[in-house]
Amino acid sequence: METKGTARSLAWLLATWGATRVALLLFVFQVFAFPGPDVTSDVSVIYRGWYEVLRQGTFPLDDVTWQYPPAAALAIRSPDVLPFLSYAHAFFVLAFLADVVVLALLLGPARRPGRSLRGAWVWVAGAPLLGPTVYARYDVMVTAVAVAALAAGARRPRVMGALAAFGALLKVWPALLLAGAVRRRAWASAAVTGAGLAALFSVSMPGAFAFLTFQRERGTEVESLGGLVFHVARHFGWPGEVLLNYGSVEFLGPYVDQVSAAALALTGAAFGWLLLWRLRAGLTAPHTLADAAFTAVLLFTVTSRVISPQYLVWLIGLAAVCVSYRASRMGAPALMVVAASFVTVLEFPLGFSHVVASDRYGVLLMAVRNGLLVAASLSAARRLWRSTVPPAPAAPLPPQPVRPRRAPVNS
Repeated sequence: METKGTARSLAWLLATWGATRVALLLFVFQVFAFPGPDVTSDVSVIYRGWYEVLRQGTFPLDDVTWQYPPAAALAIRSPDVLPFLSYAHAFFVLAFLADVVVLALLLGPARRPGRSLRGAWVWVAGAPLLGPTVYARYDVMVTAVAVAALAAGARRPRVMGALAAFGALLKVWPALLLAGAVRRRAWASAAVTGAGLAALFSVSMPGAFAFLTFQRERGTEVESLGGLVFHVARHFGWPGEVLLNYGSVEFLGPYVDQVSAAALALTGAAFGWLLLWRLRAGLTAPHTLADAAFTAVLLFTVTSRVISPQYLVWLIGLAAVCVSYRASRMGAPALMVVAASFVTVLEFPLGFSHVVASDRYGVLLMAVRNGLLVAASLSAARRLWRSTVPPAPAAPLPPQPVRPRRAPVNS
């Protein structure tokens, strides 16, 4: 009976995946128009422009919107493997294949002891809630690398470390996958792989690390947690403005630098908490590696000066890996991330004009979405700490004075 139930659940899972992914492909191929601004223009215009520059053997040094590590060039040039398609169509097909890889990595161990299909369901149901943005950014490819790294996990630490380093050179955040790694082989493999690839890009293509300068100059983006300060402040006469700056829509004006600095301080505090957790945690359970990675990426996403819609793709992928373990305690944070993904598609692309205008609907959307992410971060951090850090031993009771016993009186 259990086998029949599992087979039925798997059939429903695959049917849901097929239906939702067909819908995503129809939207990105523009068979049907998704409401709001065209999210595929990043691929057909921005990515295609970078592609033409990268083909010349250099990075886009004159474009401040190029804010990615050097291995991102591989994702931008990946449509070369499908030369019979246009650039945009080839990119969408490859994004779809990355989605397939994530699903396969989640389904593979689902029948092992202590594992389940819950993780696959989180990915199947959660990712399409973001709309066509999932296939119109290269983040789904990075997520596939990250999920593969966690799938290697403690069994193959060298593979895990190498994939984490490669992912970090694609989009930085996969470096946080090592937050819960205890094997020295994982860290050594990550260091060797990262250094080797960085050196290769530095020698072969000029400007491999120019993105660091462009990133430093970014301000507070309208969808970030800090951006809520200015969304509200605009209703009380804040004199700043909202402009396209460094590739994203940002607030410019008084106090923006201070809010950006506060965001960096919060990121530093998150790093300090992670360091303290590593020093005190007992990292023995198989699911702890995924739980730690999910928590770390949540903390650094929430405290970032930019929270773009595609960042939710990372969180859904990591949440899916966590809840694929029956023993993981990340169920509630995972559900919050899935709910935040639905609110994200309401604000981008559907309601982005309201967000830019900071009207009541736009402010409500950002407050709910970012509130869910903050709640997920705090909940994940609390659950990770309580499940891995042993409680402090109780202080011994002070010795009680021994009273001499009185001899009985004979009457």
